[in-house]
Amino acid sequence: MSSWAEFAQQAPHLAAFGAERFASGVAYLATVTAQGTPRLHPVTPIIADELYLFMEPTSPKGKDLQRGSGYSLHCNVADSSGGSGEFYVRGHARLLTGPNERAKAIQAASYTPADRYILFALSVETAFMNVYVDGTATPQRWQVGA
Repeated sequence: MSSWAEFAQQAPHLAAFGAERFASGVAYLATVTAQGTPRLHPVTPIIADELYLFMEPTSPKGKDLQRGSGYSLHCNVADSSGGSGEFYVRGHARLLTGPNERAKAIQAASYTPADRYILFALSVETAFMNVYVDGTATPQRWQVGA
């Protein structure tokens, strides 16, 4: 598994593009339920040395992540033609409970997380970006260990 900082060190162009796309607003988190069906939720990712997500402690997506469900996190796309491009990462999550970790995530957040929210760090195991140049797709991929 790879932290956001490790990913950024190995694939700086991809990480910079992803950080820009995730900063543009809501992203979409996909998890897998205990029954094996997909679940999709809008979220606000936070990027520092880690890729963080705060959420309600009763959130179904949080239960999926705590159960070991992998995740995929996709940026919002500006329009039906790909807009400013698309970006996603995939990996696994770990629940963070330490006050220092929480303080780092709060400092990097674009909003003030409620005290009751739980915090996850998302590993970056796969990253993908695609930008359309003159109507032609220019995809780039990165995978941990590749």
